Amino acid sequence: MPTSSVLVVEDSEIDQVIAKYMFNKFDENLEVLQAFDGVEALDILKGTHPQPIFIFLDINMPRMNGHDFLKAYESSDLNSSSIVMLTSSCQPQEKEKCLAYNSVKRYLTKPLEIADLEGLFKTS
Repeated sequence: MPTSSVLVVEDSEIDQVIAKYMFNKFDENLEVLQAFDGVEALDILKGTHPQPIFIFLDINMPRMNGHDFLKAYESSDLNSSSIVMLTSSCQPQEKEKCLAYNSVKRYLTKPLEIADLEGLFKTS
């Protein structure tokens, strides 16, 4: 039975599969929720209690990208999760822009690795 959850917000099905595999390998009791854009992520958060420990968020997505999601998320009452940017962008200005949001705790580049998860969950 899952003891806690994470939400992966990513439009790439392949990246979703990889992330879910890594989470299951890290902790088989961790529930992995999945959204393919920011709109779907907000809908999932509205119906999820307790809120996920972490939201792993991509930047470039259709309908609502990562930055638009962050603006909506931080102005909502659903903002109890820590956000980890999980993106292919390694541009310093992009990282700086993301880390300026209060809810963003880490900025990771793909692919997600077990060592990343160990570090995150150790400090949460």
